[in-house]
Amino acid sequence: VQLQASGGGLVQAGDSLRLSCAASRRTFNNNGVGWFRQAPGKKREFVATINWSAATTYYADSVKGRFTISRDNAKNTVILQMNSLKAADTAVYYCAVARLSYGSEYERDYAYWGQGTLVTVSS
Repeated sequence: VQLQASGGGLVQAGDSLRLSCAASRRTFNNNGVGWFRQAPGKKREFVATINWSAATTYYADSVKGRFTISRDNAKNTVILQMNSLKAADTAVYYCAVARLSYGSEYERDYAYWGQGTLVTVSS
């Protein structure tokens, strides 16, 4: 499975961005998908995950209420809608496909990773 993350850019605090993660194979549709991020000088951290059917989502406390993860299996795409962005959200954002039908907050539970897209939020 190849993943292509896109939608990053430079925005101001309070703005919104919509990240997309497109997969090369339909088998993506049977797996959970997650978003992680890595800020400069920091470890990569969990952001959000969605199960295969989109029935279940889970968010890091730092983004809960501001970010929304969704998926369109017909288009092999997962979306991360980011609202009310803060400077602390500045990072490279990665999407990843889980080994199972659901994801988690742990990197070890993900088998495939995209190349990342940079989000910069100016304060």
